[in-house]
Amino acid sequence: MDLGIEVILELFSKKTFEAIFEIAFKNDRIVTENTQRIYALKKAYLQPLDDVIAFLQDKKPTFARQICSDQFLPQASRFNQLDDLDWAFGSMGMQDKAKHLATLYLEDLSDFIIECIDPNFGFSRYAERLGQSANAFDELYANLQAEPTYIDDITIQLLEEKLQTVQPKLVCFSVPFPGNLYSAFRCAQYIKTNYPDIKIAMGGGFPNTELRSVSDVRVFEFFDFITLDDGELPIELLYNHVKNPNTKEFKRSFILENNAVVYINNSSKPDYKQSDLGTPDYSDLLLNDYISVIEIANPMHSLWSDGRWNKLTMAHGCYWGKCTFCDISLDYIKIYEPIAAKLLVDRMEQLMEQTGETGFHFVDEAAPPALMKALALEIIKRQLTVTWWTNIRFEKNFTKDLCLLLKASGCIAVSGGLEVASDRLLKLIDKGVTVEQVARVTRNFTEANMMVHSYLMYGYPTQTVQETVDSLEMVRQLFEIGVLQSGFWHQFALTAHSPIGLNPSEYKIQPHYKDITFANNDVDFTDTTGIDHNQFSFGLKKSLFNFMHGIGFDMPLQEWFEFKIPKTSIKPDFIFQCLETETNFNIKPTAKIMWLGTEPLVTEHSKTKRGNTFYSLKLTFHNTTNTFDITLDKDKGSWFLNQLEALNINNNQLPSFSALKKDFETEFEDFELFWFSKPMNVLRDNGLLIL
Repeated sequence: MDLGIEVILELFSKKTFEAIFEIAFKNDRIVTENTQRIYALKKAYLQPLDDVIAFLQDKKPTFARQICSDQFLPQASRFNQLDDLDWAFGSMGMQDKAKHLATLYLEDLSDFIIECIDPNFGFSRYAERLGQSANAFDELYANLQAEPTYIDDITIQLLEEKLQTVQPKLVCFSVPFPGNLYSAFRCAQYIKTNYPDIKIAMGGGFPNTELRSVSDVRVFEFFDFITLDDGELPIELLYNHVKNPNTKEFKRSFILENNAVVYINNSSKPDYKQSDLGTPDYSDLLLNDYISVIEIANPMHSLWSDGRWNKLTMAHGCYWGKCTFCDISLDYIKIYEPIAAKLLVDRMEQLMEQTGETGFHFVDEAAPPALMKALALEIIKRQLTVTWWTNIRFEKNFTKDLCLLLKASGCIAVSGGLEVASDRLLKLIDKGVTVEQVARVTRNFTEANMMVHSYLMYGYPTQTVQETVDSLEMVRQLFEIGVLQSGFWHQFALTAHSPIGLNPSEYKIQPHYKDITFANNDVDFTDTTGIDHNQFSFGLKKSLFNFMHGIGFDMPLQEWFEFKIPKTSIKPDFIFQCLETETNFNIKPTAKIMWLGTEPLVTEHSKTKRGNTFYSLKLTFHNTTNTFDITLDKDKGSWFLNQLEALNINNNQLPSFSALKKDFETEFEDFELFWFSKPMNVLRDNGLLIL
């Protein structure tokens, strides 16, 4: 059961909101100018509410035209930044513009809830503040002793209906983020009070990263078990224990024993291999009821929140596993285990059958290029029409040809960490890339017509003001030259389980540790440079917003900041020079050669010159958008036509570069001269790939 979507749908309904307006009015809570405006327009807010939700569920696509018409949706404070809407959505189309307007309308209503009903409400996260860096349980515990809120009542009512239907013996809560924590505790509290025999467990991203040193016994007034890391075997053992309480075998589980929190990991059973886990089963979720929102006009954010993607992983963990800011000491990153491409595509086909959705988001820490290649080949061989995207490292293995193959298989976007665009700091991060390499890889993806999103970071330990300014200049050039389409700046956060968190003195920072009885992940620290990195936040984000929309490239960097910054030390054509690369004539002998295109139409031509007749073949190729010709000597053209069948993707043994060269040179001389000729270069741009 996904209580998140069920609560939102119950809350954002005409019936519930009529009651919310009444409660707010009766209790004299409508005091701000914004809430007074929303209340005065309550009829205009209530009338389209159910239709707007249906539109965001993709059930009323024609409603987009009405939403986009002037003065249809009422507007309060969330609409204040609307001047640039046409500019932001010029290329995104009417459906997206309507989704954005509908999202702002719902956020107006959520502001009303926050101001008049429940200050902890958040449209996509609830009571998040209570879960963030909560080293002690006190504040969350105090909130749970208070009367349930209006939102709590809705949540519990939905939970109660489910409990009555299922009558479970074990309830497991997945808590991925701080914004899910309070509600999980509130639900667990309700079950404990009303159904004391039901056992309750918590797992997921939040406990995996934050609750590894939990010791407050009060937590176990709500939960019987907290499990860490991969959940399949821990849950199976909990199930065995609930069925037969005499079995006391646990995997990575906290329980309460003799009024103390104890960690038990006494099972000798190994965790399940990724290949044995099977395909995720979404059949109980209300897949047709999810809403697609577009909160901000960022192309990558719209990918995250617009539409419902089937989630899969290509590999457990991260194949790189070295970045110093990352939780590489924890199993979810440390233990790397890829899945075979054939099995992955089997799972994709099963999910497509079950959900009716052909979109996939591979949620890997960083998808391995070799596995992405194998996945793409398998998708193309099976002639599947799918759409997919994933997170990567900008590493040199993403050649132009590999990117074209990924695109042909349905890959539409990648996201990856450029982090701090400074080679000194990238080395300190142990990212394994340089800015020059990132520029080339992002160009390869962009030229293959895939969107590229970059995670950007500022405030990394020892980062100077000059490096922040230079980093912004690198980002400006990457956007101006067109190889990045989307980005997001994050301020560096120190986490307890990262190499920096484990060895802070090596990075010249002073951590401020607190007594941990509950959550432990984010650690406050002082950077010995003494620089206040917070001051850069607004300018970095404002400049990036402009760059994403293709403007502001000519403005001096100083214009984005209200305080004095040094001039950049980066040459204005640095990224341009990175991309000015020579043709690579060094092809690995073992590289596989593949033809993604169609069979050509062939016509023979002859030309007589000084009594000699020369014969040539004209090959005419069609692709989805245009037609192009190449002309080859008849003998070499005939040789190449004979090879085309072997170069077809369905051939399980694609020829290597050295095998082609050897075959060619049994009849002719100098294969390289033929391979790098103008006609072959035309084919190289249109689907003749070296992999």
